[in-house]
Amino acid sequence: MVRVTVWNEYRHERRDPVVRRHYPHGMHTVLAGALAGDGGFEVTTATLDEPGHGLVDEVLDATEVLTWWGHAAHEEVADEAVERVRRRVLDGMGLVVLHSGHLSKVFRTLMGTRCMLKYRKGDRERLWVVDHGHPIAAGLPERIELGVEEMYGEPFQIPPPDEVVFVSWFSGGEVFRSGCTFRRGRGRVFYFRPGDEQYPTYHHPLIQRVVVNATRWAAPPHGPEEVVGRVAPAEAGHGR
Repeated sequence: MVRVTVWNEYRHERRDPVVRRHYPHGMHTVLAGALAGDGGFEVTTATLDEPGHGLVDEVLDATEVLTWWGHAAHEEVADEAVERVRRRVLDGMGLVVLHSGHLSKVFRTLMGTRCMLKYRKGDRERLWVVDHGHPIAAGLPERIELGVEEMYGEPFQIPPPDEVVFVSWFSGGEVFRSGCTFRRGRGRVFYFRPGDEQYPTYHHPLIQRVVVNATRWAAPPHGPEEVVGRVAPAEAGHGR
């Protein structure tokens, strides 16, 4: 079982009746339900207004993959919590960053760039799979149609991704690298664009499939322990 913590700012759902209608119990509960329903995941949730933002050491030490959705309160996330997440990613925890989480302190810290882009509310999106053999694309059709979403357009101020799994096209003609993988230390990071709070995107079964696949992909691989720093002299005969 992969131990997952679904983190959500959980502000819009409590203040905006449109968002509340789509996600009466919060986006995190919909995403957690999709993961739990797929099997293979042990899922907990955490939100911004919990003590320590729900990201205390005990939680993060027990988390193999952290999913992150934030928008209106990026700067309210304490630097201490950001540093805890950063260290855990470098040590091997997976991170799945969703939609406007591109401007979160966590993502910008790990990317080392501004992560800015262009945007516009209310557009039609066609999400194309461009890496058909990638595990995150498993079980998906060639494209996913979203009748209304927020447009994100290039330039996207991120470092070159290790892989681009999805590219979006919008009815205004803009394109965007909507599914990007990165490796930071021993940790795997995936950024996935769809998911504006004004629209019921996370109820879409194919979008849920991407989140499930990405969470499974981001889980720490099982391999030998990484050894760094000073080591004992090699024994005679080793290396021959």
